[in-house]
Amino acid sequence: MPSRTRNLSTGAPDTARWLLRGKDGRLTAYARAEGGLLRWTEARAGGPEWDGPAFFEAPDLTYLTLAQGADGYVHFVGRRERRDEKGEAVVDLVHSVQYQSGRPLMDWRSLGNPHTKLVERAPRLGAPAAAVDAAGTVHVFVRDAVNSVRMRREGKGGKWEGWKDFKVREALDGIAALATSTGRVEVLAPGAKATLRWAQEKQGGELTRADDIPLAPAPGSGTALETAPDRLTYYAADALGSGVLAHRPALGGPAIPLGGAPGTGPVAALRTAIDGHDCTVLAHRTATGRPELAAFPTEDEEAGLWWAATGEPCLGAPALALDARGRVVMAAIGLDGTLRLARQKAEPGLALEAWTRV
Repeated sequence: MPSRTRNLSTGAPDTARWLLRGKDGRLTAYARAEGGLLRWTEARAGGPEWDGPAFFEAPDLTYLTLAQGADGYVHFVGRRERRDEKGEAVVDLVHSVQYQSGRPLMDWRSLGNPHTKLVERAPRLGAPAAAVDAAGTVHVFVRDAVNSVRMRREGKGGKWEGWKDFKVREALDGIAALATSTGRVEVLAPGAKATLRWAQEKQGGELTRADDIPLAPAPGSGTALETAPDRLTYYAADALGSGVLAHRPALGGPAIPLGGAPGTGPVAALRTAIDGHDCTVLAHRTATGRPELAAFPTEDEEAGLWWAATGEPCLGAPALALDARGRVVMAAIGLDGTLRLARQKAEPGLALEAWTRV
């Protein structure tokens, strides 16, 4: 059960996917906080009232990512770092799940550390990423101590398979993972010169190395979005500071420059209809700390897009989601640790209503 609500400042969101819609249509926002995580839930689908924040204990988390399956279940995967009796770091990954909006989280379960034999490497484990395929299978990825990518996934009957080593040496933190509408999982890991990529041919299959993406992203900035049936587009901030870039691995070619002024943190991406047109909406936190938003026809980035700053400075990445009425909702964590929201106006275009504090 959640602990009594606490007035704790939240940390910067570790991922841009922290505002999710449940099977009942209600939006829920999650943020890592000292000693655990905070959760805000819409009182009714479409808002505007919210419940929370409720506090859930999860001690010693240094990073938290979320993934949601087609069943609406929200999976939490965290990096946990504790100290043993000698004062040395003990690092593992942990997993929990929330089955319904507003319901308690299940107990946290350790997924271990791939460096069980070479314990001196264990503290250098990176930040995890996760994806859930159409069958509800959870896939967890993490950068290990030698800059390889490791995967562990949930098998039949809830048993977790062992760690698989993708056997590379150039992966950086900021892994992005996505399950497409056909259930295939793809994973992308930033490198110094390109983004490494693995993909399944079909749901449940093995992840095999695919062509690299010619985009060297700022670590932690990348996100993937399905922009056509079973086809993804990768969005990330350029490591050299030239703005946001886009690339569709299935089509090849060079990365497409999108501009913007991203600071640190991931890009948020959402696909929706705007004035009857299939559009992609992007958001990020600028170098000055404010959220910035842009929209353009899906898979037609060259049609042009204009970035607009909105709201006050925030902690970490803003998030995007569609509410029960199909309106775009943008969320951010204010510098005071409170949840801030802006919904799409009931008028043509993507104008947002005034930001509100929850």
